[in-house]
Amino acid sequence: MRHTPTFVLAASLAMTLPASDARRPVGRGFTTRSEVIAQHGMACTSHPLATQAALDILRQGGSAVDAAIAANACLGLMEPTGAGVGGDLFALVWSASDHKLHGLNASGRSPYSLTLEEFQRRDLKRIPSYGPLPISVPGCVDGWYTLHARFGRLPMATNLAPAIRYAEEGFPLTEVIADGWARNVLRLQEYPNIRSVYMPGGHAPAKRELFLNPALAGTLRKIAAGGRDAFYKGEIAAGICDFLQRQGGFLSARDFAEHQSDWVEPVSTNYRGYEVWELPPNGQGVTALQMLNLLEGFDLKSAGFGSRIHLHDFIEAKKLAFEDRARFLADPAFTRVPVTGLLDKAYANERRKLIQPDRAALRYAPGDPQGGRDTVYLCTADAAGNMVSLIQSNYRGMGSGMCPDGLGFILHDRGESFDLTTGRPNSYAPHKRPFHTIIPAFVTRDGEPYLAFGVMGGDMQPQGHVQILMNLLDFGMNLQEAGDAPRIYHTDSSEPTGEVMSNGGTVCLEPGFDEEVVRDLVRAGHKVTRTTGAVYGGFQGILWDRANKVYVGASESRKDGQAAGW
Repeated sequence: MRHTPTFVLAASLAMTLPASDARRPVGRGFTTRSEVIAQHGMACTSHPLATQAALDILRQGGSAVDAAIAANACLGLMEPTGAGVGGDLFALVWSASDHKLHGLNASGRSPYSLTLEEFQRRDLKRIPSYGPLPISVPGCVDGWYTLHARFGRLPMATNLAPAIRYAEEGFPLTEVIADGWARNVLRLQEYPNIRSVYMPGGHAPAKRELFLNPALAGTLRKIAAGGRDAFYKGEIAAGICDFLQRQGGFLSARDFAEHQSDWVEPVSTNYRGYEVWELPPNGQGVTALQMLNLLEGFDLKSAGFGSRIHLHDFIEAKKLAFEDRARFLADPAFTRVPVTGLLDKAYANERRKLIQPDRAALRYAPGDPQGGRDTVYLCTADAAGNMVSLIQSNYRGMGSGMCPDGLGFILHDRGESFDLTTGRPNSYAPHKRPFHTIIPAFVTRDGEPYLAFGVMGGDMQPQGHVQILMNLLDFGMNLQEAGDAPRIYHTDSSEPTGEVMSNGGTVCLEPGFDEEVVRDLVRAGHKVTRTTGAVYGGFQGILWDRANKVYVGASESRKDGQAAGW
């Protein structure tokens, strides 16, 4: 019997397959893996146990929103380095029943009793990152209940049950989270209750060690039984306020009682025939859309992924958009934010002319439109066609370090993002929402759902959104490849506080970009560093394949996450 050599057989098979299928067994020039494909539902989160909890809820007949709440509650326990009931939440929900995308802003506001004059009296130029001063009302729990009231199917007690069970029985730590946990508690351990809650036995739990949080289980049980009022009007709110007042904080019962989430109209731009959707300010989603408008004028497809043109044009578009971010984005209840003007294509065309093809700009001035750090992102989809894009955060990993007695979670420090300079859009004021970095994203095509996705990581988020979309729509990658491809992170050329850098910032590149391209960037005036680490964020995404009627899921390898479906 005659045998065909293996390499000949492989070559002949490759010639019979479409190009996209032929290259996948070999892969690209970076590490990646296959997409996850399923018919009935999908969940993608940064922790496998949270993903499985979401799938269990879907199998019980829960909606995509039910599954997202279950996953988020689990992540607050399992990944306190990025999420928790002490933080804020934003979401985009595609509703199959009314064929519409809905946006929710579940971010909290600053204390009524804390004024700009108080910061000035203390001679502070910036709000501290830790302690009681950067704390605003945590919006997560109200966000859950607001989403559930409109789109939930199962009781909230059912949705919170997996997190409660894991908090009581324990769960093993995963690798990336264990590393971040150790680094976070090292700087927060002197604050009250950090050691007793997050350092059992006197140390941060290591990878594979079981961690229990019975105090958080008790908090979640009260929320499940008493609803959102148990958190904002009951003994939980009272306990938080009493603790903070003893620490020198300012949140009061009034701040909690008057908190509410807001349904908002998402904003969008068209990129290569796809409608890309973000939430309006106080978040930075508009910045991602501005970058896309600027990049639309360049032939990135012909230039190719990783080319000098790709990297240079992306970096310069980022600089331009971030200057406008620093100048204009804030709580629209306190200042006029020119969203229409910022997203106008004619405005992008004018701003694009400032980009020199062969030279990095040291700085750009903001335009004149006429019209953290750590986070968790997750997405879910159900058999009825509903899809959720949800992001939630403590900010700066575990947040402020303020861990109220007996509750098992840390309060966020999102108020740090306020500007303490008088008269700017994001200047501090009582009962005001701060500028926010966390942004969920969604894409439609021809009025139909296409993609729920997000990228964690402070200022990386709009940069990450744009890179995912360039990878998909310009460079022809599949969803998993789009998340695994090497990333670019440009350090801020402008701060949310309005302080502008004049040295052009620094371009951080992951391994995988060609060295000659890097040298070309340096010759053009870019300051480039090659680095790995958390600055590049973490991606999850669910794509709806309308032709085959299946969901495609992806979770990148920079985190501990999992994409899974059924």
